Amino acid sequence: MFDLRYLLLGITCSLFVGCATVSIPVEPTEAPKTKVEQTKAQAAIQLPTSKQYKRKIAIARFSNESNYGRSLMNDQDYDRIGKQASDMLASQLIKSNKFIVFERIDLSKIIKEQAIAGAADLIGVDALIIGSVTEFGRSVGGKSGFLSNTKVQLARAKVDARLVDVKSGQAFFSATGVGEASTESGEIAGFGSRAEYDATLNDRAISAAISDMLDKVVSTLDERKWKTDVLQIQGGMIFISGGQKQGLKVGDTLQVMGSGEKIKSKQTGFDINLPSKKIAEIRVGSFFGDNENNEGSVCEIISGSVPDGIIGKIYVEEVKK
Repeated sequence: MFDLRYLLLGITCSLFVGCATVSIPVEPTEAPKTKVEQTKAQAAIQLPTSKQYKRKIAIARFSNESNYGRSLMNDQDYDRIGKQASDMLASQLIKSNKFIVFERIDLSKIIKEQAIAGAADLIGVDALIIGSVTEFGRSVGGKSGFLSNTKVQLARAKVDARLVDVKSGQAFFSATGVGEASTESGEIAGFGSRAEYDATLNDRAISAAISDMLDKVVSTLDERKWKTDVLQIQGGMIFISGGQKQGLKVGDTLQVMGSGEKIKSKQTGFDINLPSKKIAEIRVGSFFGDNENNEGSVCEIISGSVPDGIIGKIYVEEVKK
């Protein structure tokens, strides 16, 4: 006997099959511009519009002020962690390709840096870095089970640094960096790795802390205009400090600024410079010198005027857009 249930089941399956559609794969189409052209266009958009000139930075002091690695037998001349941190800082500053680095270790007083800079306030370095390792420590932890055992070694470092204006001796920025480094080992049923004391964790933690701090320092210095001094004026030509090694190029436009009058404040007792004033624009024409210590640029005046006899009262700075 024919079963009605089988008939209904067959009709239902036929309906589902009839409603099914076959998806046709969509062929990819090429964009109006090729991928290479798009990549070049994106790179052009991301390029900075303003020029980046290298700043001159001096590391005056970087010491270890934490309790780690210090004893009664150690003095400031045998500050291993502090000197290690100073070397790491100098290395990272140089690798950033944004600075010309001078190391003046153990320069304890700003007056010494002012003597190095000379009478013209802007000669020498753009900023002085003074800092220290303020926190450093290690810890060992882990978990133990019935057949398993894990061990974790952790090193943590904290560094503090401040930027000092050589001209005034005033700290205008401070930054803190924190870094950690760890290693883990474990064994199950007697098999696995057993880690001994890992001394490289110290180095990695301090390096991470310096990198963290340096990111803030670089962004702060980038916001300040690059400045240099005028060496000599000959007719319509102006000789300035700084050249190719600091990022200047032939055709760059700079502005000559007249320093504001220096007035002693009755409130603070310090000398205060009134706002500077733009007096001329110059264009870089050629360079002289063979290293960052003696290089300079020959510039021509393209607008304004620079009278003779005012070298000590003027300086040159970049034009920020």
